[in-house]
Amino acid sequence: MARLIDLSHDIEAGMITYPGLPGPVISDHLSRIDSKANYAPGTEFLIGRIDMVGNTGTYLDTPFHRFEGGSDLSGLALDDVADLPGLCIEAPGPEIGKEAVDGVDVTGKAVLFATGWDQHWGTDSYGDPSHSFVAPDLVDALVAGGAVLVGIDSVNIDDTRGGERPAHTGLLAAGIQVVEHLTGLGQLVGRDFHFFAVPPKVSGFGTFPVRAFAIT
Repeated sequence: MARLIDLSHDIEAGMITYPGLPGPVISDHLSRIDSKANYAPGTEFLIGRIDMVGNTGTYLDTPFHRFEGGSDLSGLALDDVADLPGLCIEAPGPEIGKEAVDGVDVTGKAVLFATGWDQHWGTDSYGDPSHSFVAPDLVDALVAGGAVLVGIDSVNIDDTRGGERPAHTGLLAAGIQVVEHLTGLGQLVGRDFHFFAVPPKVSGFGTFPVRAFAIT
C-alpha cells in the first residue's frame, strides 16, 4: 500500500530559513470579522496575506535563481519536479563527495542527500557554516549521470564558507532543479519512492517554497 511522507518544514510567521534573510510576515488581508459586512448573516471568510522572500522554508531553485537567462518557475516542466523516481543517500558530511554515488544509477532521478542537518532546524545552529554540502566533484558526477533534481536537508547545497557556489552553478546550468531545507529524509534511505516538489507558476521568479513529499 502506497504511503505519503511529508518532507517539508512548516512556514510560520517570523521564522528564519537562511541567516540574513527576513522571515515571513503573515497577516489578515480581510479578517473574518471585517468580512461579515460583505456577506449575508452567518457567512464570513478569511483572506490571508503573506509577505516573504522566495527562499523561505523548504524551497526549489530553478536556473533563473542563478542565471539571468535561465528558466523561471513559470517555465518549469512538471516532469522535472513531480512523480520522479527517487534515490535517497545517507551522507552525514560535512563534505559530500562523488563517492556517494559511485556505482549508483542516477539517470532521470531525484537524488536526495540525508545529512541529518535538519535536526538543527529552528535553532541558531542551523545556519552554522559547518553544515553539510555537496562537493564540486559530486556535482560533476550528478550532471554526467543525468540526475533530474538534487535535494538536501541542509541549510545550503553549497559550502557557504566562501562566496563561490559551485553546486548551484553546475546543477542549475545543467537544468537540474535544486531543493533545499528538506526534512525527514532518513525515512527514505534504502527505500523505493517517487518524489514531488511542485511550486506555483510565478513568472520572473526563480525560487519558491514547495510542499515536498514522497510516495513509497
